[in-house]
Amino acid sequence: MTTLLKRARILDPSQGMDMEGDIFIQDGKIAAAGGDLFRLAGEAQEVLDCAGLVAAPGLVDMHVHLRDPGLTHKEDLFSACRAAAAGGVTSLLAMPNTKPPMDSPEMVRDLLGRAKGADANVYTCACVTKGMEGEGLTDFAALWEAGAIAVSDDGFPVGSSRCLLEALAQAARYGLRFCAHCEDLELAKGGLMHQGAVSEELGLPGVPAAAEDCGTARELAAAASIGAPIHICHVSTKGSVELIRHYKRLGLPVTAETCPHYLLLTHQALRARDADYRMNPPLRTEEDRLALLEGLQDGTIDAISTDHAPHTPAEKADFVSAPNGSIGMETSLAACLTALEGVLSLQEAISKMSCAPARILKIPGGTLLVGAPADVVLFDPARPWTVDPGKLHGKSRNTPFKGMTLKGRVAATFCRGRKVFDIREEL
Repeated sequence: MTTLLKRARILDPSQGMDMEGDIFIQDGKIAAAGGDLFRLAGEAQEVLDCAGLVAAPGLVDMHVHLRDPGLTHKEDLFSACRAAAAGGVTSLLAMPNTKPPMDSPEMVRDLLGRAKGADANVYTCACVTKGMEGEGLTDFAALWEAGAIAVSDDGFPVGSSRCLLEALAQAARYGLRFCAHCEDLELAKGGLMHQGAVSEELGLPGVPAAAEDCGTARELAAAASIGAPIHICHVSTKGSVELIRHYKRLGLPVTAETCPHYLLLTHQALRARDADYRMNPPLRTEEDRLALLEGLQDGTIDAISTDHAPHTPAEKADFVSAPNGSIGMETSLAACLTALEGVLSLQEAISKMSCAPARILKIPGGTLLVGAPADVVLFDPARPWTVDPGKLHGKSRNTPFKGMTLKGRVAATFCRGRKVFDIREEL
């Protein structure tokens, strides 16, 4: 498909580009971008008038739970990628806590093979330890050769400190991004939400901020001891932000992500006793939320991911027994634009959601450079919309933004030059 996008505001942080102009897509790549490309209209199979829309590199979500294989009643590879496309996400990193866990090269090859026809570019993160049991490393060399680009035991920290050090060293050797779930499981045990005034008011067991902070300190100290790169997942506390900032100043090659729900919501939302607001790490305090915004501003936090974690309505029905997690890909752009207004510029926000994650993962994307894959999101940054769970595109409905009016609406998404979402087809 050959497409000409006309009169868009082209916003590409990778090039420092912010201008009105056109983008010509041919053979799945950016063939030309910038200025008036009307001369190419005759070659285009489709010409889209994008006046009033921003054209930016497709979002890169580096923390997604596909639930595939084994838990596909919640989500599957293709339903997740449909949700991704509706949210402007063109590349995603799949976490390995599937059933069984993604700990073998055969599983990696199977997922990547099936993903070739999906509506987003799918990359996979494989397990650090066999069966995600915390001890006994997987075969990093074989996983890398099969196509894995990262390793994690996400959902749990690596149980053995000896395994953690060995894994950090091996990940660096093979160029695999080590993604750390930072949590002291003993401190977090039994907690349903952030430990604080709201948990006390509700009479519920809480997870102290120290559970994350102690876990973050452990992972960073281990990486620093051997100078290994490390990526800190779903940062939610002020203490973790300060620890990451400290180690960055020391020169440790550490990167970090946070999620839209931590930027827009706090533990006050749990007063509704609605399990859609329960996730791990939990929603924290206003002080933590403000620290995360500051961390994004000063570069301590490099990226924004979603930790997209689908569960069925039946699983989320009971507040106390429900599993943790919320969906987020379809709402991520709007939630971030809403939360970051007056905090980051539009270009800075897109950088955190597209360019930076692509750079951290060392994958194609995150740019509109000529010759790059034609992964493009078109959106209206000023358009308000109200999140209706029934109109979302994935299998699950557990969004913490339900009923909220957010600002910024995706109009169309192109992945590898193929239009995978068009809001006009939804009306």
